[in-house]
Amino acid sequence: MSSLRYDWLAALLGILGTMGAYQDLWAHTHVPQLETFFTPWHAVLYGAFLLYAGFLAGTALLNHAKGYAWLRSMPRGYEIALVGVFIFAVSGVGDLIWHQLFGIEKNIEALLSPTHLGLGLGGFLMKLAPLRAAWYRSREEELLGWRALGPALLSLVCLLTAFTFFSWFANPFVFPVAAIKASGSLTIDFSIQGLGVASILLQVALLMGPLLLVVRRWQLPFGALTLVFTLMGVAASVPMDTYYLLPVLLLGGLGADLLLRMLKPASDRVGALRTFAFLAPIVLYLLYFIELALVARVAWTIHMWMGSCLLAGVVSLLLSYMLFSPASLNGYRKQ
Repeated sequence: MSSLRYDWLAALLGILGTMGAYQDLWAHTHVPQLETFFTPWHAVLYGAFLLYAGFLAGTALLNHAKGYAWLRSMPRGYEIALVGVFIFAVSGVGDLIWHQLFGIEKNIEALLSPTHLGLGLGGFLMKLAPLRAAWYRSREEELLGWRALGPALLSLVCLLTAFTFFSWFANPFVFPVAAIKASGSLTIDFSIQGLGVASILLQVALLMGPLLLVVRRWQLPFGALTLVFTLMGVAASVPMDTYYLLPVLLLGGLGADLLLRMLKPASDRVGALRTFAFLAPIVLYLLYFIELALVARVAWTIHMWMGSCLLAGVVSLLLSYMLFSPASLNGYRKQ
């Protein structure tokens, strides 16, 4: 019942919803006088939701009219998207009430508001559907190339940018704290440096976890990770206008693509998979510190920034063992 054309439409609608969320985030970080729920940014956000929700609901109604039971009225992988529609709608109404009761959130408050977290969960479930559909379909047929894997990659972008959205307060591409000069206060400097290192390790975990799942599942076309990393970089640039760091994500994605081509990591090439997991984030953050040195100044010592790069690789490597233990990989090869 699912088709590649349907997946493309759903993925593009998911990207539209992501753009709506980020323009609203931009408003929360750039428009201090924002004091009402009824804004043009909310109109775009909820308009994108209504478009995608209508697309999903229309699918369910049409398939039910054709004789499918309600529980089987959605293409495989999209069932959870309808749950997302319900959660988003309830959270949207709740958000209006919340704003009337407690006012408009600013900066990090906008990420921790319960109704905004509900909106994020609902949107996450909706946008993840094309990736889930491709995951199920690839058990029956091999998916190769941009045309077949494009919707899954766009859905992956939506997933990763959702993580970026709700964790931008701890993201080195949003707050490059490695460029902040020492203040002379032990407490302040320790806190800032700790935030910087923790931000790198958190973002590596959020990036490499889903990425390793996709790399294990499919043979990605060259340029796929460049696309994913670059779109992530665009999203990360929105809150604090750190667009000058975009080349890092572009080149980091290109480096990851080259590692994929050279190493060919897969479920039956465990060593290559572990090597990719270790090297990809190291390459990304080495590029990050080079860029930071060129456009600003790296205030950290070589001990700090080099150690952070290596720890990024270690975190990703350990994730590969958590996600794909030797036993699970053996089981996968027997399927």
